[in-house]
Amino acid sequence: MTALTILGIESSCDDTAAAVLRGQAGAAEVLSSVVLSQTDLHASFGGVVPEIAARAHAEKLDICVRQALEQSGLGLEAIDAVAVTAGPGLIGGVVSGVMCAKGIALARNRPLYGVNHLAGHALTPRLTDGVAFPYLMLLVSGGHCQFLIVSGPDDFRRLGGTIDDAPGEAFDKVARLIALPQPGGPSIEARAKFGDAKRFKLPRPLLDRAGCDMSFSGLKTAVLRQRDSLLVDGALAAQDQADLAASFQAAVVDVLAEKTRRALVEYATLTNMRSICVAGGVAANMAIRGALKNVAAEFNASFIAPPLALCTDNAAMIAYAALEQMGTRAPDGMTLSARPRWPLDQTAPAMLGSGKKGAKA
Repeated sequence: MTALTILGIESSCDDTAAAVLRGQAGAAEVLSSVVLSQTDLHASFGGVVPEIAARAHAEKLDICVRQALEQSGLGLEAIDAVAVTAGPGLIGGVVSGVMCAKGIALARNRPLYGVNHLAGHALTPRLTDGVAFPYLMLLVSGGHCQFLIVSGPDDFRRLGGTIDDAPGEAFDKVARLIALPQPGGPSIEARAKFGDAKRFKLPRPLLDRAGCDMSFSGLKTAVLRQRDSLLVDGALAAQDQADLAASFQAAVVDVLAEKTRRALVEYATLTNMRSICVAGGVAANMAIRGALKNVAAEFNASFIAPPLALCTDNAAMIAYAALEQMGTRAPDGMTLSARPRWPLDQTAPAMLGSGKKGAKA
């Protein structure tokens, strides 16, 4: 296969991203990767505001694409195809990205590929480490958490996932509860370093239930109740805050570690391969990485965690996913639609329920 140069665009949540990637499936180089954060825009609201995010994407996408091209040293004439996140995500942001990508593809007469955001995360170990199919993937992010057996560019089998809040969502909510800034993941990880993880006996949901499904909503509620018992004149003491952060993080780590053990057992019954990969924004948490690495060692399995910059939302993973999928499907063209819901495993029952727009995840 001839090396191709792909322009990737990502705008599914609160990061506007563009990247240029060159190569072929299993052997590609990131020529540039630009991520423009919206953290400051949403900080005072305690979370991402969809309307603000969509407006910011519309304002920044062309700037982001221009910067990615400049950093790569290439112009649009050198781009062989355009890849864009077409879902799942906040619909306003996804639409902004899709329309930007359509404009570029149409103006330059280049093929357009709509990519599932989750597939971008799930295929990242192929980009960074050349991992062979099939491998076990724990995709753990702000909006999603699931175990997948990745057997091909568009072949994903879900072993289990969260039935309510994703870990990243729980980190954000708990951070708000204990008066830590957003985004919650980095804030809790930093504060937990000064806390006693054993002080509060928080629940480890669903560990008494067989399988790989997870739940984090009840853990969040337990933190709320514990916090309320500690408030003095409406405020939380600094040490109480640190101990709650550490105890909460330890509970999440324990759940993810035990469920990963179960997923590895199931994965081992299906294949002789021994690779566990982790991706998504929450994979940047070093306590979680350390625990998963230890679990992998128990099973004599290789542990692959992409560099932190490629764990969080980025457009390089979108460009690479398109590069992988070019061999299995045709381009989408101008009929591409934005999809707020788009499960990777189309055969598995919906984890979080369904609505008029289909399964959420």
